[in-house]
Amino acid sequence: MGCINMWLRSLPSSSTTTSSSSVAAADTDITPLQEKYDVFISFRGEDTRRTFTSHLYDALCLKKIETYIDYRLVRGGEIAPALLEAIQRSAISVIIFSKNYASSTWCLDELVHILECKEKNGQVVIPIFYDIVPSDVRKQQGSYALAFRQLEKCFRDSINKVHKWRAALTQAANLSGFDDSEKTEEKSEQMDGLNQLRNKLLGEILKEKNLNIDTPSIPPNILIRLRRTKALIVLDDVNAASQLEVLVGYHDQFCQGSRIIITARDKGLLEQKVDHDKIYKVEGLSSDEALQLFHSHAFRNKSPTTDYSELSRKVVHYIKGIPLALKVMGSSFLPFKSKQEWEDQLNKLKRFPIEEIKRVLRVSYDGLEENEKEIFLDIACFHKDRKRKYAKELLDSRGFCGEVGIKVLIDRSLISISEWNCIEMHDLLQEMGRAIACGQCYEESSRLFIAEDVYQVLTNNQRATSVQAISFDWSKIEKLNLNQANFKKMYQLRWLRVGYLPLSFPSSGQSRFLEKCTLIVSLDLPNSLRYLDWEGYPLKCLPSRFSPVNLVELHLPFSQVGPQLWNEDQNLINLKVISLQHSKHLIEVPNLSRSLKIEHINLFGCESLVEIPSYFQYLEKLTYLGLGYCKNLKYLPEMPCNVKFLDLSHTAIKELPSSVWSHEKITDFDVTNCKDLKSLPRSSCKLNVSGTFSLRGCESLCEFSELPRNTVVLDLRGTAIKELPSSIEFVFGLTTIKLYSCKSLMSLPKNIWNLKRLDLRRCSNFQYLPKISERTEHLEFLNLSRTAVKKLPPSIGNLVGLRKLDLTKCSIQEIPDDLVFLTSLKELNLNDTKIQSIPASIKQAAWLSRLRLIRCDSLKSLPELPPLLKSLEVEGCTSLKTVSSSSTALIQCWDEYIFSPGLHEKHIFPSCPKLDQNARSNIMADAQLRIMRMAIASSTFKEDKIEDASYDSDDSNYEYEPDNTNESEGKFHRRSLVAIKCSGYEIPNWFSHQSEGSSIKIQLPPDWFSTDFLGFALSLVIAFDNYDAKWYLKIRCKYNFKTSNGESHEINDPLYYPYPYGGSFQDSHQVFVWWYDVFEVVKGAQRPTAFYKLVTEASVDFNLVSIFNEPSLVEGLEVEKCGICLLYAQDADIIKQRTL
Repeated sequence: MGCINMWLRSLPSSSTTTSSSSVAAADTDITPLQEKYDVFISFRGEDTRRTFTSHLYDALCLKKIETYIDYRLVRGGEIAPALLEAIQRSAISVIIFSKNYASSTWCLDELVHILECKEKNGQVVIPIFYDIVPSDVRKQQGSYALAFRQLEKCFRDSINKVHKWRAALTQAANLSGFDDSEKTEEKSEQMDGLNQLRNKLLGEILKEKNLNIDTPSIPPNILIRLRRTKALIVLDDVNAASQLEVLVGYHDQFCQGSRIIITARDKGLLEQKVDHDKIYKVEGLSSDEALQLFHSHAFRNKSPTTDYSELSRKVVHYIKGIPLALKVMGSSFLPFKSKQEWEDQLNKLKRFPIEEIKRVLRVSYDGLEENEKEIFLDIACFHKDRKRKYAKELLDSRGFCGEVGIKVLIDRSLISISEWNCIEMHDLLQEMGRAIACGQCYEESSRLFIAEDVYQVLTNNQRATSVQAISFDWSKIEKLNLNQANFKKMYQLRWLRVGYLPLSFPSSGQSRFLEKCTLIVSLDLPNSLRYLDWEGYPLKCLPSRFSPVNLVELHLPFSQVGPQLWNEDQNLINLKVISLQHSKHLIEVPNLSRSLKIEHINLFGCESLVEIPSYFQYLEKLTYLGLGYCKNLKYLPEMPCNVKFLDLSHTAIKELPSSVWSHEKITDFDVTNCKDLKSLPRSSCKLNVSGTFSLRGCESLCEFSELPRNTVVLDLRGTAIKELPSSIEFVFGLTTIKLYSCKSLMSLPKNIWNLKRLDLRRCSNFQYLPKISERTEHLEFLNLSRTAVKKLPPSIGNLVGLRKLDLTKCSIQEIPDDLVFLTSLKELNLNDTKIQSIPASIKQAAWLSRLRLIRCDSLKSLPELPPLLKSLEVEGCTSLKTVSSSSTALIQCWDEYIFSPGLHEKHIFPSCPKLDQNARSNIMADAQLRIMRMAIASSTFKEDKIEDASYDSDDSNYEYEPDNTNESEGKFHRRSLVAIKCSGYEIPNWFSHQSEGSSIKIQLPPDWFSTDFLGFALSLVIAFDNYDAKWYLKIRCKYNFKTSNGESHEINDPLYYPYPYGGSFQDSHQVFVWWYDVFEVVKGAQRPTAFYKLVTEASVDFNLVSIFNEPSLVEGLEVEKCGICLLYAQDADIIKQRTL
């Protein structure tokens, strides 16, 4: 502004102008005209109209500078004569060069005319470079290069015009002007330090042009004035604490209500001056915002075709919301018109990122210390997506300070940590890091991570002396035929990882790997190696010329080594970790007697291993020993004193050394499926295992005396245990015992009732529960399914905390009345038992919510059931004749019913062929009460749900289409529902509208959609003709609502009935009755109340399908009858009175 004022003072009169966009101008003679405007602004509208240009225009007008600006958003094909005249009649032309300025032929024609006026009339021209460097304009680089590539195509018949535009840009860029990329740190240098910049900042705030403070602190009189002045201060790209200290000091030196906004790349820097809760991470754009920004540059605001939508999403996903990258990348795609060109460009940019993006991203990298730079490069090349703890250990093995470096990189936003504690790095940052690591060529790289580069180095016998770390995947190379792999010339190589991705699935991956990689003759490794990890190592031993004296970690999973790792003993004095898991040919453990630093030994899956050396007990730093699936390992030596993790699962161990059982530092101990283990040591158990202690699958184990004191869950599944030791009462934290399939178990201790969960499934010889001498609230889950229990003890009522009791396939024949005293019981499972009746006292079990009576073929009658029972499954009860009505209890407890969204009630009676007519009538009469009860209770939610709904014709056919049973069940359970079914041939008589077949049409009364409307109850009679499928059933309901003015609205709404059938399906016909929230029907209407009040006719078509939409799976099913009943709140009292 000051420069414009200065120029204006030297001119005889005013002149100015505006604008930019895109169109061409004809060559005209420049005739001097009387100046009318002080300033003409030439700009690219879509870039700066609402940002910089509008602020500049306002500032000029505020200074009473007559300014011409063209606000037209759409330009014609030719530059307007009035605009040419405005340029000629302006004293100064301000040209705002932005990213897309060169893509507008209108702007370019303006520029040509402006420079002609400068040449002929002496007009002053001031260029401003907004978000672009002058060299890009001068040399037509970056986005200007892309723009001219397109212009040369469009104007190939008048290429001279293009040459003229290029010359104009070069000339204008050479003029003195303003570059907005001058940052705070540059200003601080140009103005002779931070004090000069502070003087300018405070002068602006206090409106004092010549403010000069030459002391470190601000004088009191200035501070007083500052505290009276409300200010908005923005400090961009702060990179030193001194900048904050000098420029803003302490926040209390400004007036209350002032705002100071600071942007920095280093979170740690901000934490020195700013409270933690006032520091915000700048998030990337959302997917939709990113896609919109990308489209605006890739398609010039045009909507992409469907073909390009998916490609656009790929690019946006790759960029992950960085605005600069979205704009630059979008512009780079502009010249390409075919899908193939787009795909090629995306692949190219992944390998060779755009320089402009790399330059911006590199600023953060350049500001790092050397340790952090090396760690950043290692993460970019090797450790992205790796667990933070493991990455830290690998970085430490390279000689870096891993934890410190990771923290710095997090603070600088160069990496982040996921919720799974894995290191995450943006793809663009990773590519920049890899580009830095690679240098000019792979021979000069410090790190190699591209398989082809490694292959070239090895096959061409090249000297890559600068390489320090290599990590690559063999599977990325089509042909591997290395007769000799010579890494020895890589004198600085400290870190070598050779991966093979298919080995994640070893059963099929290993053989394919060995066929592909024929490393036959020799392998040479440098003695400098500290870390060696080679998946599927193909040789029988490590090279004898390799001296592993510096080796800290050795990983050879799925290797072919054997019978020995080395043919002779090696000096492994620095080794801390050795992992040879799944090396199936390894017979002998390598000599680690001198490896006194060893901490971690993993021999998991070494099936040929037969012995663990006795010197292991002297490896005092050993904390981890994995021997799982060493199937031929029969004996274990004494263990060293510091072992914390010991895995002996699936071994042939017959007994444990007493030192293991009395080991106080072992926290993870696994002996599952040690089938030859017969007993545990009788000495005192001092294992520090907490949580689950598992002896599962130790099928020879018949006794033990003690347990780890901190055991919470004891897993004895599949053991030969006959009884539990009385010592378990001293394991005070024990809550759960799993005795599944302990077929020798005969008895339990009396104190067993102090547990929370007791699982006795398939304990086929267990008959008698111990006496429950006193009331206890401890036990919540008791599973006695498939045991020999014939009778529950009379004291069962003392289990007042019991929530679930499972008696499936027990020999029990009657249920004691004492069950009613189980006041916490929610679920009772009596499937496949021989009970003949349920005690009438069950009506008092108001807390019971689920009762299962599947295949109780001796059950003859059901009494009145608890009124709040949500789920009743009575299926395949072939002797069941009578079912009592629960209507009285339902009505009496009507007001106690508590509704919550998603509540489910289901009462089903399939395959009960002897049900009499009275039983069916009772079931369906109760169904009406259950439906009305839930509908009334949910009505308080109805109005809010209807008002929240939206009517959209595009969604009129909306429906759930599950991919699998679990998904269908999930969506089924999310809606509030009452569902009833039993054998029968007739729609219940309380359905006022009934029809033959699978569709029904009804006329609706004028006020049908009143405020007390509760929805529709629906009913079907389905015929099963030789139906014997096991698939879940879906009933698709297609509603069609028609209004008095002819408008109609169709909704496809499926009801999932996730109760499979199978085996002996005995019903020829079944009656289905259900209700669900009216919101599910009116879902999708914009003004549903207004629309449905006009509806005069409704029809519903029913269609039966499997959840897989496979017609063959529903063969033999047919809807014979259907019914619909409109429910209103006012009818509830009438129904209750009629029932009573």
